[in-house]
Amino acid sequence: MQDFQGRAAVITGAASGFGREFARSARSLGMRLVLADVDEAALAALVAELGDKANVIGVKVDVSDAAQVENLAARAQGAFGPVHLLFNNAGVGSGGYVWENSEHDWQWVLGVNLMGVVHGLRHFVPAMLASSRAGEPAHIVNTASVAGWLSAPLMGVYNVSKHAVVTLTETLFHDLRLAGSKIGVTLLSPAFVATGISHSDRSRPERFAADSPPTASQRAAQAQTAKAVESSRLSAAQVAQMTFDAIRAERFYVFTHRQILPSVRSRVLHAVEGLAPADPYEDRPESRPRVD
Repeated sequence: MQDFQGRAAVITGAASGFGREFARSARSLGMRLVLADVDEAALAALVAELGDKANVIGVKVDVSDAAQVENLAARAQGAFGPVHLLFNNAGVGSGGYVWENSEHDWQWVLGVNLMGVVHGLRHFVPAMLASSRAGEPAHIVNTASVAGWLSAPLMGVYNVSKHAVVTLTETLFHDLRLAGSKIGVTLLSPAFVATGISHSDRSRPERFAADSPPTASQRAAQAQTAKAVESSRLSAAQVAQMTFDAIRAERFYVFTHRQILPSVRSRVLHAVEGLAPADPYEDRPESRPRVD
């Protein structure tokens, strides 16, 4: 996609982090926006910032709820017609030893990070296929993570959710090609960036509330994430720029921190050679988390 002026974009997780920067970038290119988030106040503030109610609407959406995503698709279609650019971006995090994560932890993180993407594809792709066949440009961006490529300790729930997004998005690419579609697809795999995900517990719904105090491993995971985010040298705005560059170039894989690729390669080589899983902190042992 080269021409963004007047096109329609839908962005989930739009009120903070990558989503907010996607929205700012898209609006600067003249796109009409449907912004979705669970945080109504932050969403309203972003809509006000972008300053054009005729071309920017905000919708409170919990992407783990299929009916709400279906309604989002209907709202977008009703407001602006065909959706040209879809960002399945909403994400939350939870950490700790995998045996200490509660059923609610799993339901919440997989509900948002995985099923949110699934619901987005189910309720937007059919219409995008039809408009693409009619000559409209279309592109889908799914936000995964380096956690979709590596299996760092104390991140099991999040790792599982993002590994699933990686294979889902690769499969989407192949399915679209098999269907003869020209819809573009980009898989965004960032490392730690200041986005607000380290504070995502603030948006955790009551039905998935933590049913016990955090364990030592969960506290360690939270501290590790906060430290990594604070030390990030890359901004969410820079990631948004990388992503729009990839959309223009029809590029599938986007690794924002390419220094992790040797670790990804090491992981694959260990598997192929029948070795124990590669240590994701082998090249930076000082970053390895500790549980006291």
